[in-house]
Amino acid sequence: MTRFIFITGGVVSSLGKGLCSASLGALLQARGYTVRLRKLDPYLNVDPGTMSPYQHGEVYVTDDGAETDLDLGHYERFTGVASRFTDSVTTGRIYSNVIAKERRGDYLGGTVQVIPHVTDAIKEFIQADISGEDFILCEIGGTVGDIESLPFLEAIRQLGNELGADRALFMHLTLVPYIAAAGELKTKPTQHSVKELLGLGIQPDILMCRIDRPLPASDRRKIALFCNVREAAVIPAMDVDTIYHVPLSYHEQGLDEQVLHHFKLPTEKAMDLTRWEAIVERVRKPEGQVTIAIVGKYVQLKDAYKSLSEALEHGGIANNVHVKLDWIDSEIFEREDVVQHLEHVHGILVPGGFGERGAEGKIKAAQFARERKVPYFGICFGMQMAVIEAARNIAGLKGASTTEFGETPHPVVGLMTEWVRGNEVQRRTNTSDKGGTMRLGAYPCVLTPGSRVQQIYGAPSIQERHRHRYEVNINYKDRLEKTGLRFSGMSPDGVLPEMVEYPDHPWFIGVQFHPELKSKPFAPHPLFTSFIEAAVTQSRLV
Repeated sequence: MTRFIFITGGVVSSLGKGLCSASLGALLQARGYTVRLRKLDPYLNVDPGTMSPYQHGEVYVTDDGAETDLDLGHYERFTGVASRFTDSVTTGRIYSNVIAKERRGDYLGGTVQVIPHVTDAIKEFIQADISGEDFILCEIGGTVGDIESLPFLEAIRQLGNELGADRALFMHLTLVPYIAAAGELKTKPTQHSVKELLGLGIQPDILMCRIDRPLPASDRRKIALFCNVREAAVIPAMDVDTIYHVPLSYHEQGLDEQVLHHFKLPTEKAMDLTRWEAIVERVRKPEGQVTIAIVGKYVQLKDAYKSLSEALEHGGIANNVHVKLDWIDSEIFEREDVVQHLEHVHGILVPGGFGERGAEGKIKAAQFARERKVPYFGICFGMQMAVIEAARNIAGLKGASTTEFGETPHPVVGLMTEWVRGNEVQRRTNTSDKGGTMRLGAYPCVLTPGSRVQQIYGAPSIQERHRHRYEVNINYKDRLEKTGLRFSGMSPDGVLPEMVEYPDHPWFIGVQFHPELKSKPFAPHPLFTSFIEAAVTQSRLV
């Protein structure tokens, strides 16, 4: 019997519902249960694929090509359960489906309304594509009180009644702020948030209270009394020094026990949290430190590179070192000398991105890494900029660039108009809609025998996730390889370059895909593990 846990948030946004959901999923797994996690976002975009990273952080991509909210990255990293297209939905997609049905006449001429048609569509999504998992955790985006969230909250209210208390649980995450001037914690925001939820017909079963200090027993009793929740079900969600301590912290506060208590499941079942304890121990007690420069264009908002920063930390965990990140806006290299910003770092990473702004600075970063023998990791756009750098500065192809920026005499990077996904040919043009027209999801890559990347992966072929429109132009492969740049990973048909490297460089690798999307704290991605290992070696030379 599958049980459903609905996670809502109140008071303010960015309280950490995604981490809360992921951590609870990890705890239930540790008790031997199977889980799936889902995100319901209230915005009208069909997906976050066309949204600026400044608006919504990174776009997380699943194996089956869904562009989703970054919280699905937390879900995967904490539980190891691969997310799917059916694990993420937005108001835009729900309404698109409902309107498409209306146009087809599926509603038989009836008046189409939010209730029941939109709410029914949401309930169908929540209960679809389930394979007998013990728990489905559904996070509702936004904050209770937002007009955009109302259809989702109404849908889970209805579903809670239909399933009954033995199959549905409502968990609400709120804020208990400390007012320095008064010298005390304030429970009133939590009370008002729960009152708002009650007004919508939802009584929370568990309250998660975000707080930066211990929650006194008196305040816990007060919250329980005014919010009609058992005192034991008021759980302090304390700030911690590393996000990987969150599952341990929640377990210490009794969250998993309260969930099992609600569903009348045994709480005596043995659980194993040793892998989380080991990760926290490594994070807290590293044996050294390396500095990695991330040269990007969205560095003012760290969530734009959430999976990337986590994957670098995973590489540090694997090498038992702390990874210090030096965030550098690539545009600065178009005004200032690269050397003064990069001479102290032990590795340079140029991440994915779109558009011409800051591109020349990324090319200069790749040139610095190549010439100074500093470990370089180019991801997606970062690989393309490294190829352009080689074409201009080694192959002598003056004006070499990407057609993404306009006309160029040497389009070493260009728009790929046709490619194969499974048994289906997919096509795009310059006039195609931007949403959903990229090469998205997992694609195979064949590695060159004896190459560095083949040694790192220890396999002849791999599957990695993509998100891009432009590709390195295969027509320039021979000319570029004569410069020493090796094409060490290709699509199975040999048409799409997937990986490049310099064999005579300590560590210089570019990849067209996004390996950070598959890295986990207990299973660091091999490329990030190897990159940080190279940075450790570099730190001994500096």
